[in-house]
Amino acid sequence: MSEAIVISGAGIWNPPNVLTNEELVDGYNRYAEHFNSENADAIAVGEINAVPLSSAEFIEKASGIKQRYIYVKDGVSDIARMKPKIENRSESELSHQAEFAVNAAKIALDDAGKTAADIDVVIVSCAYTERAYPAIAIEVQAELGIEGFGFDMLVACSAATFALQRAYEMVNTGTAKGVLVINPELTSPQVNYRDRDSHFIFGDVATAIIIEKESTATSEHVYEILGTKAVTSYSSNIRSNFGYVSHAKDDDPFGPENLFHQAGRAVFKEVCPMAAKHIQTHLEECGYTPNDLTRWWLHQANINMNLLISKRLLGRDATAEEAPIVLDEYANTASAGSIIAFIKYNKDLVAGALGVICSFGAGYSIGSLVIRKR
Repeated sequence: MSEAIVISGAGIWNPPNVLTNEELVDGYNRYAEHFNSENADAIAVGEINAVPLSSAEFIEKASGIKQRYIYVKDGVSDIARMKPKIENRSESELSHQAEFAVNAAKIALDDAGKTAADIDVVIVSCAYTERAYPAIAIEVQAELGIEGFGFDMLVACSAATFALQRAYEMVNTGTAKGVLVINPELTSPQVNYRDRDSHFIFGDVATAIIIEKESTATSEHVYEILGTKAVTSYSSNIRSNFGYVSHAKDDDPFGPENLFHQAGRAVFKEVCPMAAKHIQTHLEECGYTPNDLTRWWLHQANINMNLLISKRLLGRDATAEEAPIVLDEYANTASAGSIIAFIKYNKDLVAGALGVICSFGAGYSIGSLVIRKR
């Protein structure tokens, strides 16, 4: 019988700046009113569409989001700018995203009772990376003094669960003794703050998890990984087209078509049944049913999606204790959402309690881990 592979530590770090719905809407509505005033004649004859106004109530009802953490608040509500004003750093300085990652990694290492010597692989897995290369993971590895290797992964909102599966496989096969998986989600630079339907969705945060064998784990809260599962099914309903090819296409790399955009209704309709089926199948493969679970740590994209997925699986509404929501505080943090839920709501579980960490997002991509408290 092979030795159990476990989650032995986790950490979350968020920037200190909070951007409430009210603050966000104030800036957006001032932009909308200015645009509509400047283009009143063209709007009147139907040449262009008026920009619709928004409200904090609309955002909360549509998503469950009340606020979000943001790395740089300055510039977002400036109607002449409508994007965060992030300082340029020299190539000799720690990059912004690496700073996110290092902050979360140190918390996870402390939680697991580990040092750099206990880790030999670093995976930085997230929706966006600040640059193409060198890999953010290698920069983080160097900053933390970890020997071994590191690499980046991009799987949108499923980046964390997909990376955890890779970590599990590496430890299970002996390729690594300890893997540090980090999800530094610096999402705010890719938000179109001029778009009513998406300007409120994302927040900035970083999470980190340590995977190792049970025999080397010394922390108080340890979770055995009973099984991992991943699936992808191509869809263009969630897209971010930003990339280096824009340089050769002579288009605007920061135009609305290159920033985050989605067909929200289609995503809701298609992803919810996919995610419910995925979790059901994964549990069956591990010998369990949804009713055997104590906790569901689901991707935090939209409160209505989470409620529907839980209801499909349980045949009833899940309680806040069973399927905790962190959207109200953090907003959608891409791949970090399910990990935030896990970190904030796991230490109350008793030995033997079962849970599932599941993400779903662009691709479409769905990843899950069935875990048991040791």
